Amino acid sequence: MTLEEYKEIVGSCAMYITMLQMLAGIIICKNIYQQGTSKGVDPMPFLGGIGLCILMLRYAWILDDSAMINVNIFGVVTNTIYMAVYYYYASNTKNVLNLIGKATVFIVIFLIYAQVEHPSNVEFRFGIVVTVLLFLLIAAPLIHLREIIKTKNTEILPFPLILMGTLVSFSWLLYGLIIDNAFVIFQNVVGFTLSIAQLSLFVIFPSKKTQDRLLSEQRKKD
Repeated sequence: MTLEEYKEIVGSCAMYITMLQMLAGIIICKNIYQQGTSKGVDPMPFLGGIGLCILMLRYAWILDDSAMINVNIFGVVTNTIYMAVYYYYASNTKNVLNLIGKATVFIVIFLIYAQVEHPSNVEFRFGIVVTVLLFLLIAAPLIHLREIIKTKNTEILPFPLILMGTLVSFSWLLYGLIIDNAFVIFQNVVGFTLSIAQLSLFVIFPSKKTQDRLLSEQRKKD
């Protein structure tokens, strides 16, 4: 059997794993609710998720790929809900609205570009746009790398999203190989590598909660 024969199976698996990854945001929202504030939580995974899913949805329509269309519609809905929770518990809503405004303008510009670009060029050029934005979103947590190394603490990183993102990148990489789409392959090779790099930080610098738990267990043994 050729890889092409597994297209529907792999596409469905990639779609459902991605949906599960998007649901990982529930854990972060639960923590926000329990703390009563979104302070200390980076809104960019949610806001970036909305923007990227909208642009990826446009790209999926260009490719006429049902698996990618479904997963990005789901992504827009779930990330909008997460962003609403973040906004509700934000101490400075003005800053959040400012971020949302900038993101909206950014998204609209690229959607207009996709509409006016020549049909023979739009798939390639718009593919470059969403690829670059995907890399920026995946690598966004690394902005905190200096702080993580300084404090030797990874609590600021969204572990559930990074872990699921690793599985998502791997599954879409397989799908990209099957449909022979260079952008999908390249996106997920780099995405998988970045996700693995971020996961390694949790091994090198455990969160304080993990350190406290291990210390507590050690004291019980003593």
